[in-house]
Amino acid sequence: MDQHPAPTRKKLFCFGFGYVAQHLAKKLKADDPSWEICGTTTDLEKLSKMRESGIKAYLYSDDKPFNDPLFILKDVTHILISTPPNKQGDIVFQSHARDILQIDTIQWVGYCSSVSVYGNRDGEWVDESAEIRPTSERGSKRARGESAWLKMRRIAGVPINVFRLSGIYGPKRSALDTVRAGNPRRIDKEGHAFNRIHVDDIVQVMIASMSQPHPGDIYNLADNDPAPSHELITYACQLLGKAPPPMVKYEDIDMAPIARSFYKDNKRVSNQKIKDKLKIILKHGDYRSGLDTIFEEE
Repeated sequence: MDQHPAPTRKKLFCFGFGYVAQHLAKKLKADDPSWEICGTTTDLEKLSKMRESGIKAYLYSDDKPFNDPLFILKDVTHILISTPPNKQGDIVFQSHARDILQIDTIQWVGYCSSVSVYGNRDGEWVDESAEIRPTSERGSKRARGESAWLKMRRIAGVPINVFRLSGIYGPKRSALDTVRAGNPRRIDKEGHAFNRIHVDDIVQVMIASMSQPHPGDIYNLADNDPAPSHELITYACQLLGKAPPPMVKYEDIDMAPIARSFYKDNKRVSNQKIKDKLKIILKHGDYRSGLDTIFEEE
């Protein structure tokens, strides 16, 4: 599949037109208006809004795959997969991997995975060479999705890159919004660190990957400063001129199982590979820089 004719126009197809895909599409169009953007959603209201904004939009889910995928994916040059996985792994792989193999214009496929595939490392550093050993169902699903696409790379030459994303934040999706909503919590779990990445840095890594293709490569997307969540809340409160809420011990707090699962994994994720191989200079090397920019732009 690595051999393909040079297309006359770049065409991005986003399986799952969510937060990251929207920011990627916006940046691509800003840099080069000739980009054609297509995407999927499960929501009829969002479908209409996407079409109104000039995006070729389609309904898609794991139980409702495309009836005519070769027509819908015709002339696509770049594919971003950011749909949530099911128990078997990636839903796009399950429904349309064979169809994607038949699209000879494809130059790049990006699969959005998660640093949850590393599982718990008791606060130690991990890079892309670390063993995959998820300790949550969420991480196991992502690991299965990665494995399927990487196997397809080895067998059929799919130009796949895997992006292991840390906690995503950005405009309208940050600790500032949590504080404004009136329900921030500062949870104290000794030695625990979260990894995070600003959406603008996710976008610049993906665009660098498109322009410097290394098919089969895996990239960690994290900033330089893994930090406990209570530090973000404290800093966001300072920016907004609000008193931070009291610290609460992790052991004493009532928390939903999904939220508690995030605290069970503790690791520090290295981003050295994107710096060395893709020559990335992060726009937001830590959460302070990211929150400062969001606050100023608001």
